[in-house]
Amino acid sequence: MIQEQAREILERLVGRVERVIVGKREEIELAVIAMLYGGHILLEDVPGVGKTLLVRTLAACMGGSFGRIQFTSDLLPADVTGVNVYQPHTGQFEFRPGPVHANIVLADEINRAAPRTQSALLEAMEERKVTIDGITRALPQPFMLLATQNPLEYEGTYRLPEAQLDRFLMRLTLGYPQPEDEMEMLRRMQEPPVEVKPVLLPEEIGLMQRQVRTVLVDEAIKKYLVAVANASRHHHPLLLGISPRGTMAWMGAAQAMAYYKGRTYVIPDDVKAVAGAVLAHRIVLKPEAVLSGVSGEQAVAELLKRADVPMFHRAAGGPR
Repeated sequence: MIQEQAREILERLVGRVERVIVGKREEIELAVIAMLYGGHILLEDVPGVGKTLLVRTLAACMGGSFGRIQFTSDLLPADVTGVNVYQPHTGQFEFRPGPVHANIVLADEINRAAPRTQSALLEAMEERKVTIDGITRALPQPFMLLATQNPLEYEGTYRLPEAQLDRFLMRLTLGYPQPEDEMEMLRRMQEPPVEVKPVLLPEEIGLMQRQVRTVLVDEAIKKYLVAVANASRHHHPLLLGISPRGTMAWMGAAQAMAYYKGRTYVIPDDVKAVAGAVLAHRIVLKPEAVLSGVSGEQAVAELLKRADVPMFHRAAGGPR
Protein backbone atom coordinates (compact mmCIF):
# COMPACT_ATOMS: atom_id res chain seq x y z
CA MET A 1 0.00 0.00 0.00
CA ILE A 2 1.62 3.25 -1.13
CA GLN A 3 1.64 6.31 1.12
CA GLU A 4 -0.95 8.28 -0.88
CA GLN A 5 -3.46 5.43 -0.77
CA ALA A 6 -2.94 4.97 2.96
CA ARG A 7 -3.43 8.68 3.60
CA GLU A 8 -6.68 8.68 1.62
CA ILE A 9 -8.02 5.63 3.47
CA LEU A 10 -7.14 7.10 6.88
CA GLU A 11 -8.83 10.39 6.02
CA ARG A 12 -11.93 8.44 5.02
CA LEU A 13 -11.76 6.53 8.29
CA VAL A 14 -11.61 9.72 10.37
CA GLY A 15 -14.40 11.28 8.32
CA ARG A 16 -16.66 8.28 8.81
CA VAL A 17 -16.15 8.32 12.58
CA GLU A 18 -16.90 12.06 12.56
CA ARG A 19 -20.32 11.29 11.12
CA VAL A 20 -21.15 9.76 14.51
CA ILE A 21 -18.87 11.61 16.95
CA VAL A 22 -19.37 15.36 16.66
CA GLY A 23 -16.65 17.95 17.29
CA LYS A 24 -13.85 15.60 18.40
CA ARG A 25 -11.61 15.37 15.34
CA GLU A 26 -8.34 15.70 17.27
CA GLU A 27 -9.27 12.85 19.63
CA ILE A 28 -10.41 10.70 16.69
CA GLU A 29 -7.13 11.31 14.87
CA LEU A 30 -5.12 10.37 17.97
CA ALA A 31 -7.15 7.15 18.30
CA VAL A 32 -6.38 6.31 14.65
CA ILE A 33 -2.70 7.04 15.26
CA ALA A 34 -2.73 4.63 18.21
CA MET A 35 -4.27 2.02 15.91
CA LEU A 36 -1.51 2.59 13.35
CA TYR A 37 1.14 1.89 15.97
CA GLY A 38 -0.79 -1.06 17.38
CA GLY A 39 -1.16 0.53 20.82
CA HIS A 40 -3.96 0.51 23.37
CA ILE A 41 -6.07 3.51 24.40
CA LEU A 42 -7.49 4.58 27.76
CA LEU A 43 -10.46 6.94 27.49
CA GLU A 44 -10.95 8.73 30.81
CA ASP A 45 -13.84 11.11 31.37
CA VAL A 46 -17.13 11.65 33.15
CA PRO A 47 -20.10 9.47 32.13
CA GLY A 48 -22.18 10.46 29.14
CA VAL A 49 -19.66 12.24 26.90
CA GLY A 50 -19.41 9.49 24.27
CA LYS A 51 -16.47 7.32 25.33
CA THR A 52 -18.18 4.01 24.60
CA LEU A 53 -19.77 5.34 21.41
CA LEU A 54 -16.36 6.40 20.09
CA VAL A 55 -14.91 2.94 20.71
CA ARG A 56 -17.86 1.15 19.10
CA THR A 57 -17.73 3.43 16.07
CA LEU A 58 -13.99 2.94 15.61
CA ALA A 59 -14.45 -0.82 15.88
CA ALA A 60 -17.21 -0.78 13.26
CA CYS A 61 -15.06 1.30 10.88
CA MET A 62 -11.97 -0.87 11.29
CA GLY A 63 -13.69 -4.19 10.60
CA GLY A 64 -12.50 -7.44 12.14
CA SER A 65 -13.90 -9.13 15.22
CA PHE A 66 -15.14 -7.11 18.20
CA GLY A 67 -15.36 -8.07 21.87
CA ARG A 68 -16.85 -6.13 24.75
CA ILE A 69 -16.15 -6.55 28.46
CA GLN A 70 -18.40 -4.73 30.91
CA PHE A 71 -16.23 -4.42 34.00
CA THR A 72 -18.00 -4.79 37.37
CA SER A 73 -16.80 -5.42 40.91
CA ASP A 74 -17.65 -9.15 40.69
CA LEU A 75 -16.00 -9.77 37.30
CA LEU A 76 -13.49 -12.66 37.39
CA PRO A 77 -10.31 -13.07 35.29
CA ALA A 78 -11.85 -16.08 33.52
CA ASP A 79 -14.71 -13.83 32.38
CA VAL A 80 -12.11 -11.85 30.45
CA THR A 81 -9.65 -14.42 29.13
CA GLY A 82 -11.84 -17.51 28.77
CA VAL A 83 -12.32 -20.79 30.59
CA ASN A 84 -11.99 -24.56 30.07
CA VAL A 85 -15.39 -26.25 30.43
CA TYR A 86 -15.76 -29.97 31.08
CA GLN A 87 -17.88 -31.78 28.49
CA PRO A 88 -19.51 -34.89 30.04
CA HIS A 89 -20.32 -36.53 26.70
CA THR A 90 -16.66 -36.49 25.59
CA GLY A 91 -14.95 -36.62 28.97
CA GLN A 92 -12.68 -33.73 27.92
CA PHE A 93 -12.33 -30.03 28.62
CA GLU A 94 -13.33 -27.58 25.90
CA PHE A 95 -11.93 -24.08 25.77
CA ARG A 96 -14.44 -21.26 25.54
CA PRO A 97 -12.67 -18.03 24.63
CA GLY A 98 -13.47 -14.85 26.51
CA PRO A 99 -14.26 -11.51 24.88
CA VAL A 100 -10.56 -10.57 24.85
CA HIS A 101 -10.11 -12.95 21.89
CA ALA A 102 -10.98 -10.35 19.24
CA ASN A 103 -9.23 -7.82 17.01
CA ILE A 104 -10.73 -4.84 18.84
CA VAL A 105 -11.79 -5.15 22.49
CA LEU A 106 -13.82 -2.62 24.45
CA ALA A 107 -13.06 -2.76 28.18
CA ASP A 108 -15.93 -0.63 29.45
CA GLU A 109 -15.46 1.10 32.82
CA ILE A 110 -12.24 -0.83 33.40
CA ASN A 111 -11.60 0.76 36.80
CA ARG A 112 -14.80 -0.69 38.28
CA ALA A 113 -13.25 -4.17 38.45
CA ALA A 114 -11.01 -5.39 41.25
CA PRO A 115 -7.23 -5.23 40.71
CA ARG A 116 -7.02 -9.01 40.25
CA THR A 117 -9.30 -8.85 37.21
CA GLN A 118 -7.58 -5.77 35.81
CA SER A 119 -4.28 -7.65 36.02
CA ALA A 120 -5.71 -10.40 33.80
CA LEU A 121 -5.32 -7.96 30.91
CA LEU A 122 -1.60 -7.32 31.41
CA GLU A 123 -0.38 -10.34 29.44
CA ALA A 124 -2.90 -9.67 26.67
CA MET A 125 -1.89 -6.01 26.37
CA GLU A 126 1.86 -6.58 26.42
CA GLU A 127 2.34 -9.93 24.68
CA ARG A 128 -0.88 -10.33 22.67
CA LYS A 129 -1.58 -13.69 24.26
CA VAL A 130 -3.25 -15.19 27.33
CA THR A 131 -2.36 -18.17 29.51
CA ILE A 132 -5.20 -20.30 30.86
CA ASP A 133 -4.56 -23.44 32.93
CA GLY A 134 -0.93 -23.46 31.79
CA ILE A 135 -1.74 -23.24 28.08
CA THR A 136 -0.79 -20.08 26.19
CA ARG A 137 -3.12 -18.96 23.40
CA ALA A 138 -2.33 -16.22 20.90
CA LEU A 139 -4.83 -13.43 20.38
CA PRO A 140 -6.07 -12.42 16.91
CA GLN A 141 -3.87 -9.98 15.01
CA PRO A 142 -4.06 -7.07 14.92
CA PHE A 143 -5.15 -6.72 18.56
CA MET A 144 -6.16 -3.42 20.15
CA LEU A 145 -7.70 -2.73 23.54
CA LEU A 146 -9.76 0.43 24.04
CA ALA A 147 -10.70 0.94 27.68
CA THR A 148 -12.99 3.52 29.24
CA GLN A 149 -12.86 4.64 32.84
CA ASN A 150 -14.60 7.16 35.06
CA PRO A 151 -12.62 9.61 37.21
CA LEU A 152 -11.35 8.12 40.48
CA GLU A 153 -13.53 10.35 42.62
CA TYR A 154 -16.61 8.54 41.28
CA GLU A 155 -18.05 5.89 43.59
CA GLY A 156 -17.15 2.25 42.96
CA THR A 157 -13.87 2.85 41.09
CA TYR A 158 -10.41 1.38 41.66
CA ARG A 159 -7.09 2.94 40.72
CA LEU A 160 -5.36 1.17 37.81
CA PRO A 161 -1.87 -0.09 38.72
CA GLU A 162 1.02 1.95 37.30
CA ALA A 163 2.23 -1.15 35.44
CA GLN A 164 -1.08 -1.38 33.61
CA LEU A 165 -1.30 2.34 32.90
CA ASP A 166 2.17 2.15 31.35
CA ARG A 167 0.87 -0.39 28.83
CA PHE A 168 -1.65 2.02 27.38
CA LEU A 169 -0.11 3.90 24.47
CA MET A 170 -2.41 6.88 24.99
CA ARG A 171 -4.84 8.34 27.47
CA LEU A 172 -7.49 10.50 25.85
CA THR A 173 -10.15 12.77 27.33
CA LEU A 174 -13.18 13.79 25.29
CA GLY A 175 -14.57 16.51 27.55
CA TYR A 176 -17.94 18.22 27.21
CA PRO A 177 -18.91 19.33 23.69
CA GLN A 178 -19.08 22.92 22.56
CA PRO A 179 -22.63 24.36 22.49
CA GLU A 180 -22.76 24.30 18.69
CA ASP A 181 -21.63 20.66 18.65
CA GLU A 182 -24.26 19.73 21.22
CA MET A 183 -26.89 21.43 19.05
CA GLU A 184 -25.69 19.31 16.13
CA MET A 185 -26.10 16.18 18.26
CA LEU A 186 -29.70 17.11 18.99
CA ARG A 187 -30.34 17.73 15.31
CA ARG A 188 -28.93 14.34 14.35
CA MET A 189 -31.24 12.66 16.85
CA GLN A 190 -34.15 13.52 14.53
CA GLU A 191 -32.48 11.91 11.53
CA PRO A 192 -32.16 8.20 10.64
CA PRO A 193 -29.20 6.54 12.41
CA VAL A 194 -25.92 6.62 10.51
CA GLU A 195 -24.95 3.21 9.14
CA VAL A 196 -21.28 2.66 9.90
CA LYS A 197 -19.46 0.37 7.47
CA PRO A 198 -15.86 -0.88 7.65
CA VAL A 199 -13.22 1.24 5.96
CA LEU A 200 -10.27 -1.05 6.73
CA LEU A 201 -9.83 -4.80 6.94
CA PRO A 202 -7.59 -6.38 9.63
CA GLU A 203 -5.06 -7.34 6.94
CA GLU A 204 -4.81 -3.71 5.80
CA ILE A 205 -4.35 -2.52 9.37
CA GLY A 206 -1.55 -5.04 9.86
CA LEU A 207 0.15 -3.83 6.67
CA MET A 208 -0.06 -0.20 7.78
CA GLN A 209 1.35 -1.07 11.20
CA ARG A 210 4.36 -2.69 9.55
CA GLN A 211 4.87 0.35 7.32
CA VAL A 212 4.71 2.70 10.32
CA ARG A 213 7.77 1.00 11.81
CA THR A 214 9.78 1.87 8.69
CA VAL A 215 9.21 5.63 9.14
CA LEU A 216 12.60 7.30 9.58
CA VAL A 217 13.51 8.72 12.98
CA ASP A 218 16.69 10.81 12.86
CA GLU A 219 19.28 10.49 15.63
CA ALA A 220 18.62 14.11 16.64
CA ILE A 221 14.94 13.26 17.24
CA LYS A 222 15.91 10.22 19.31
CA LYS A 223 18.25 12.33 21.43
CA TYR A 224 15.41 14.79 22.00
CA LEU A 225 13.11 11.99 23.21
CA VAL A 226 15.74 10.63 25.57
CA ALA A 227 16.58 14.10 26.90
CA VAL A 228 12.94 14.77 27.82
CA ALA A 229 12.55 11.32 29.38
CA ASN A 230 15.74 11.72 31.41
CA ALA A 231 14.71 15.20 32.55
CA SER A 232 11.38 13.81 33.79
CA ARG A 233 13.22 11.47 36.17
CA HIS A 234 14.81 14.47 37.89
CA HIS A 235 11.96 16.98 37.55
CA HIS A 236 11.02 18.32 40.98
CA PRO A 237 7.19 18.02 40.75
CA LEU A 238 7.43 14.37 39.62
CA LEU A 239 7.62 11.35 41.88
CA LEU A 240 7.90 8.95 38.93
CA GLY A 241 9.26 9.95 35.52
CA ILE A 242 8.86 8.51 32.03
CA SER A 243 9.86 4.85 31.78
CA PRO A 244 11.94 3.42 28.90
CA ARG A 245 8.72 1.77 27.69
CA GLY A 246 7.21 5.25 27.62
CA THR A 247 10.08 6.62 25.54
CA MET A 248 9.71 3.82 23.00
CA ALA A 249 5.94 4.31 22.88
CA TRP A 250 6.47 8.04 22.32
CA MET A 251 8.74 7.41 19.34
CA GLY A 252 6.32 4.85 17.90
CA ALA A 253 3.40 7.26 18.22
CA ALA A 254 5.46 9.98 16.50
CA GLN A 255 6.18 7.56 13.64
CA ALA A 256 2.45 6.84 13.37
CA MET A 257 1.69 10.58 13.33
CA ALA A 258 4.21 11.14 10.50
CA TYR A 259 2.68 8.22 8.57
CA TYR A 260 -0.81 9.64 9.08
CA LYS A 261 0.38 13.00 7.76
CA GLY A 262 1.75 11.31 4.64
CA ARG A 263 5.47 11.54 5.45
CA THR A 264 8.18 8.90 5.60
CA TYR A 265 10.15 10.68 8.33
CA VAL A 266 9.42 12.17 11.76
CA ILE A 267 9.64 15.90 12.45
CA PRO A 268 9.60 17.63 15.87
CA ASP A 269 5.96 18.63 15.37
CA ASP A 270 5.00 14.94 15.27
CA VAL A 271 6.77 14.36 18.57
CA LYS A 272 5.06 17.30 20.26
CA ALA A 273 1.62 16.47 18.85
CA VAL A 274 1.46 13.09 20.61
CA ALA A 275 3.46 13.92 23.76
CA GLY A 276 0.54 14.81 26.04
CA ALA A 277 -1.57 11.77 25.14
CA VAL A 278 1.37 9.35 25.38
CA LEU A 279 3.23 10.66 28.44
CA ALA A 280 0.82 12.35 30.87
CA HIS A 281 -0.56 9.10 32.32
CA ARG A 282 2.91 7.54 32.69
CA ILE A 283 4.25 10.06 35.18
CA VAL A 284 3.33 10.33 38.85
CA LEU A 285 3.12 13.76 40.47
CA LYS A 286 4.27 14.45 44.01
CA PRO A 287 1.42 15.12 46.48
CA GLU A 288 2.37 18.78 46.85
CA ALA A 289 2.22 19.21 43.04
CA VAL A 290 -1.23 17.65 42.95
CA LEU A 291 -2.42 19.92 45.77
CA SER A 292 -1.13 22.95 43.88
CA GLY A 293 -3.24 21.97 40.87
CA VAL A 294 -0.52 20.74 38.52
CA SER A 295 -1.78 18.16 35.98
CA GLY A 296 0.17 15.51 34.11
CA GLU A 297 -0.37 17.35 30.84
CA GLN A 298 1.04 20.56 32.35
CA ALA A 299 4.09 18.72 33.65
CA VAL A 300 4.73 17.22 30.20
CA ALA A 301 4.34 20.63 28.54
CA GLU A 302 6.90 22.09 30.97
CA LEU A 303 9.36 19.30 30.17
CA LEU A 304 8.98 19.94 26.44
CA LYS A 305 9.70 23.65 26.94
CA ARG A 306 12.92 22.92 28.80
CA ALA A 307 14.39 20.59 26.14
CA ASP A 308 16.21 21.92 23.07
CA VAL A 309 14.12 21.10 20.00
CA PRO A 310 16.14 19.79 17.00
CA MET A 311 16.37 22.32 14.17
CA PHE A 312 14.56 20.94 11.14
CA HIS A 313 15.12 21.85 7.50
CA ARG A 314 12.09 20.62 5.59
CA ALA A 315 13.84 20.85 2.24
CA ALA A 316 16.61 18.60 3.43
CA GLY A 317 14.15 16.07 4.82
CA GLY A 318 15.58 15.77 8.29
CA PRO A 319 16.87 17.45 11.46
CA ARG A 320 20.10 19.40 11.45
